Amino acid sequence: MTVAVNVFAATNKQQIEKIKHFYGEKAGKRATAWRSLIQNSQHLSEQKKLKAVNNFFNQFIFISDEKLWGKEDYWATPYEFVGAGAGDCEDFSIAKYQALRELGIPDKKLRLIYVKALEMNQFHMVVAYYPTPSSVPLILDNLKGDIRPAIKRKDLLPIYSFNGSKLWLMKNRGQSQVAGKASRLSLWNDLRDRSNKIILHRPKNTY
Repeated sequence: MTVAVNVFAATNKQQIEKIKHFYGEKAGKRATAWRSLIQNSQHLSEQKKLKAVNNFFNQFIFISDEKLWGKEDYWATPYEFVGAGAGDCEDFSIAKYQALRELGIPDKKLRLIYVKALEMNQFHMVVAYYPTPSSVPLILDNLKGDIRPAIKRKDLLPIYSFNGSKLWLMKNRGQSQVAGKASRLSLWNDLRDRSNKIILHRPKNTY
């Protein structure tokens, strides 16, 4: 146990230092808070892990990819999101998903869902948590801070969803059909590769 804790702490320190060196002092403080969240939330129940992760990342600033990265669509890794201190809906959702995976929540209980936010008339991404395979999922979202069951999010129209292994197409509200492997999504493949290698890109601004 001591060896595992020491390795975890050493890895955290390396990640923090890399973010601090690349993005600056303020980013280093965010990285410290991020890694502390992961380290100190391991013992929590799954419901409390959801709340802790959702609340932490919802403090970040929302900004479009065009303004932050100078690209029409860019999926930032959690390292880049924490480094920049800002991002769009995909960045919020991906960071939450990765944090929950680090906290030991099985991939089969989590999905990233691409939706149409009806009130805003724009595409959006959220995280869904399924307590059991047949459960109504709980939705983690940066638009509405509290975690709600999907049936209470009538403002969201699901289009497709994915996790670390599978891709689903949404047929009707609450129903989905497996459409293949998540590796069909090129942006997801690129992000996972950059995240595994901790490849960092510099945004136009940090916050």
